[in-house]
Amino acid sequence: MIVHLSRAEEEGLDGKFGDSISIAYKLLLSIGKATDAERLIPVDWVHLSGVNYNTIGDAGANFLTKYSEEARFSVQTTINPMGYDTHKQNNLSSKFKKKQGEIIKAYESMGSVPSFSCTPYELFELPERGHNVSFAESNAAVMANSVFDLHTNKESSLSALASAVTGKTPYSDLRMSSNRDPKIKIKIDTDLNSELDYGILGYFAGKTVKESCVSFGPHVSNIDMYKTKSLAAALGTSGACGMFSNKEIDGEAISFGKEEAKSVMDELNSNESGDVIALGSPQLGSYELELISNMMGGKKFSKKCMIFCARPTYEKACSSGIAQKLESEGANIICDACTCLSPLLTHDEYDGVITNSIKAAHYLNKSNKISVCLSSIKSIINENTK
Repeated sequence: MIVHLSRAEEEGLDGKFGDSISIAYKLLLSIGKATDAERLIPVDWVHLSGVNYNTIGDAGANFLTKYSEEARFSVQTTINPMGYDTHKQNNLSSKFKKKQGEIIKAYESMGSVPSFSCTPYELFELPERGHNVSFAESNAAVMANSVFDLHTNKESSLSALASAVTGKTPYSDLRMSSNRDPKIKIKIDTDLNSELDYGILGYFAGKTVKESCVSFGPHVSNIDMYKTKSLAAALGTSGACGMFSNKEIDGEAISFGKEEAKSVMDELNSNESGDVIALGSPQLGSYELELISNMMGGKKFSKKCMIFCARPTYEKACSSGIAQKLESEGANIICDACTCLSPLLTHDEYDGVITNSIKAAHYLNKSNKISVCLSSIKSIINENTK
């Protein structure tokens, strides 16, 4: 497939506007050819992953430092969580903090908004429905497509970075209307009650469905934000599927029942308990913080509890008194970071992590090498408060 470029895009590719733009266009052109894109199209907003030093390491940090010497973002560009909350004390190494600082400096030099959030859709004014964005954070990409009718593929950190520099992206996959209608559905044969249940469903669908869009039918029509985020995050974690729908279709159906749910739990639920509670993958929003606050009912956590959220969400919770209430009940609210690949959760310090997040469980088991006890938020509070 030949990707047709405009004259300005050709000039950018040829280096007329500098090496950083040329590199970005070369990457987008390669992706365009691989995904059968006929052209590049503009995007209104880019959200970047690859911010936490734990996720990109020395090679990523060094690349960003070098690339940022010349590169500048041409559209609004927000960024994912970093490794820790700079406003709080921690035991992280001086090397980690130094490298994390280098990464942040590089993104700031290029012109990013220091959002440090994996839920940008809760923090910023959204473009009009149908507009194109480029989201590298998987839960944000799934939410953008499925809930807010923005058009994005599940971008990599590098493809989104290239879009931030050029303001362009290949016109392919979920950017095309023909690919946004589900051709396969999940036939749900079990009760779905908690946010954990919806996370399990999403993880199963992501592993099973090879299409870009999947239908869950009416089961996802009227669920709250906690369940929606859990579903989207898990779907985006386990496979390539980047969108879900509530449309009823007559196409191929895959059954999801108690046996399929058990297979997900068997894979990810690796401990009967844990010595720390971690909530926030994706980061918790105002709705979830208020929900947890109400569930606590004045009780206190009996184990260490970390709650991860975006800083604007925390500031709003402070204004309403919810943050102070949760903190008085034993929660440590951590901003600008996330449970996933967190350097604050290590096997050296903890024997097991209690969480309700399927996405967190996936990464804690596979990357942090910590066992996980999966439970719904209701059960976590019932069993770990006094």
